[in-house]
Amino acid sequence: MTLIDLSHDIFDGLVTYKGLPAPIICDYWSREASAEFYDNGDSFQIGKIEMVANTGTYLDCPFHRFADGHDLAELPLENCADLEGIVIRAPYEKVGAAVDIALFEGKNLKNKAVLVHTGWSKHWNTEGYFEAGHPYLTVAAAEYLKQSGVCLVGIDSHNIDDTRHKSRPVHTILLRENILIVEHLTNLAALPDEGFYFSAVPPKFKGVGTFPVRAMARL
Repeated sequence: MTLIDLSHDIFDGLVTYKGLPAPIICDYWSREASAEFYDNGDSFQIGKIEMVANTGTYLDCPFHRFADGHDLAELPLENCADLEGIVIRAPYEKVGAAVDIALFEGKNLKNKAVLVHTGWSKHWNTEGYFEAGHPYLTVAAAEYLKQSGVCLVGIDSHNIDDTRHKSRPVHTILLRENILIVEHLTNLAALPDEGFYFSAVPPKFKGVGTFPVRAMARL
């Protein structure tokens, strides 16, 4: 068995999405402060993290978009763990920003985690990552994925929607059908097109629709 990490590192000051605050990561209880409470030179660190849920590589569930959608605590594990996966190759240099329906047609997508590999993750943690020309799914592609009965859709880009506009139709189409979304993936070039299992499991938070995940593939 081989496990391939598909997540970005989260660190103090990381900007995942412009306009949202970066995480603050520090000691709540440092090793130095804890040492006086233990014998034999023992010490412990307890970290403190302050961040918005949309940080790093994260999963969106229906509550992110819909007030009556299920939240992370209600997310069935079978919807986000050990899913049969397929990679759709949509290199930005050849396809452009709009990832359209033609790339998905004719493929067996039912009940699969569909991961869209655009190569955009190479711009991660740079100004170029946030450019309006980032890859995104078209409405037609989202509708096709819905009709194909996919379980989850991931992308290695800034947003699965076109952020030049104020609407988010791809989020709306997929999350309304309980199709999960994972954004800001990386390392998809390391995966075969098929023959792997994908996992992106968030903590069980009530009243939260998005949270960072350690996305991975099992070969």
